[in-house]
Amino acid sequence: MAVEAKKKTMLHQGRIFRLMRENITLENGINTDMDVIRHPGAAAVVPFVDENTLLMIRQYRYAAGGYIWEIPAGTLDPGETPRDCAERELIEEVGFSGGTWRFLGEITPLPGYSDERIHIFAATDLSSAHQHLDHDEILEVHKVRLQDALEMIRNNEIQDAKTISGLFLAKLRMKD
Repeated sequence: MAVEAKKKTMLHQGRIFRLMRENITLENGINTDMDVIRHPGAAAVVPFVDENTLLMIRQYRYAAGGYIWEIPAGTLDPGETPRDCAERELIEEVGFSGGTWRFLGEITPLPGYSDERIHIFAATDLSSAHQHLDHDEILEVHKVRLQDALEMIRNNEIQDAKTISGLFLAKLRMKD
């Protein structure tokens, strides 16, 4: 059953998302206010150099307190498809374009307070392109064996949810 908000109040308009307070009546009849981050969505890509090696980034994330391991990803621009976003981010962040693309899945990283959806793709048959980072992006590109990346998850070196999801989805679906 879809619940419709009876009243919506914008608490904050950020560069990427809006923080809303929405008054709803739950299925059990309880009336409550929910604070919700309204996000335009995102796309992420697991770029394979070969069937066992991928490109990952170590990116500075102020909110996370330093550098973290990630797969390339970014926020959808208005009117942009998830696939177009993944293609754009792969070029911008890593400096490669994908020749073959495969949809791996979609995740909802923060369902308790955000409507963000991240669409995850795999890219193969990579070719060199011109990397052009945003002014606020500080990152390094690394080749990593998929098995090593999965071990980095086990060792708590990779904590980013979209990256963990993307790597496991790639492991599961790329063999199909």
